[in-house]
Amino acid sequence: MLQAGVPLNENLIDATKAGKEVQAIYAVAKAERVRPTFLRKQVASGRVVILQRDGKQPVGIGEGLRTKINANIGTSPEVFDPNEEVEKARVAEKYGADTITDLSMGGPIDEIRRNISQNTNTPLTTVPIYQAVVQAGSIKAITEYDLVQMIKKHVREGISSIVIHAGFALDMLEKLKGVKRIMGMVSKGGSFTSAWMLQNNEENPFLSKFDEICEILFERDVVLSLGNTMRSGCVHDQMDGPQDEEIEMNARLARRANDLGVQVIIEGMGGHVSPNMIPDYVAHYKRKTDHRPLFVAGPLPIDIGVGYDHISGCVGGALAAGAGADYLCYITPSEHLALPNVAQVREGVVTFRIAAHIGDTLKYGLRAEDRMLAQYRKARDWESQFRLAIDGDRAKEIHLPNETKTCSMCGKYCAIAIMEDYLK
Repeated sequence: MLQAGVPLNENLIDATKAGKEVQAIYAVAKAERVRPTFLRKQVASGRVVILQRDGKQPVGIGEGLRTKINANIGTSPEVFDPNEEVEKARVAEKYGADTITDLSMGGPIDEIRRNISQNTNTPLTTVPIYQAVVQAGSIKAITEYDLVQMIKKHVREGISSIVIHAGFALDMLEKLKGVKRIMGMVSKGGSFTSAWMLQNNEENPFLSKFDEICEILFERDVVLSLGNTMRSGCVHDQMDGPQDEEIEMNARLARRANDLGVQVIIEGMGGHVSPNMIPDYVAHYKRKTDHRPLFVAGPLPIDIGVGYDHISGCVGGALAAGAGADYLCYITPSEHLALPNVAQVREGVVTFRIAAHIGDTLKYGLRAEDRMLAQYRKARDWESQFRLAIDGDRAKEIHLPNETKTCSMCGKYCAIAIMEDYLK
């Protein structure tokens, strides 16, 4: 039990290195069922980050903890309904998203972010360059000052984490032109940053302003997420020079940020990766980045599952989490097709909770929840099964029309019931 006077929002890297007691460490340790001493060491080493929001339950991400999932929501320039985005956030949280990222680029962006914050409890992430592009009216019109001010704005509003694409320089963009890729560059934030550099003939603004950005994040212990601009956009675009160089640069930037007291997540391996390569890629990222928290988008192990990319992504996400990825970005059925609606957000969250659970089973062994559900299934205790299931609402929707002690698959010819007395 924490003693009175233990600070709630002290900078975690500095505090853990000094061996101080911090409320967030105890809260996460309790939620994850790990020792606070273990968690302090992980945070101090950069292998775990803790995302915080004032007055809310903090979330730990990294080695030795449960695999987390993130739900992307947010408007586009073509489709923007502020109320629907709030509902998406509520649904994502209800069905188990550990974090939410607002990627809004249409409508009243500040109001949308504020309303999402007011109606949720999970940590919130943003990509400040998105709003900077909208406000400036064009990519070229943005200044370094605009980007820094937008980061300050988001941090002061209580955001838990921000994403920047700092891990590449102008010379790497030149190398990208000579690489034989089918999809080129598919990172939106990375493309914005790259276009600004090329149009203005300037170096990466997040690289040149890196220390200043870290100072801003340090003030409120906001986690820095280093984006992966060079990721593959299809399974036939495999690891190449620019992608590997970005890993190296992000690893250096992560060490620099940690030295400045800023917690760091590495985004990597994202997008599309051949299934046989996923474990090797995860190991490669982990080794290169000193085992810092690895965030993966999907990954999608095939490209032809359009309309069912959440299922393809579940397979890739499970393989990635099982190999050591710490943080999965969900994919919805509308990936590559449209802005997801509320129902598709729910599907994406539930599907990736399944992926995370499979990944944790691979990493840590069989989970107690599966044993419990099996016991409830044997007893035909439907309500307990619904309570324990990842999406109990869906399970209940399917079963309820029957409303008996059996399911309609077997009815009175239930195998468990037939053999129950004999096998007691």
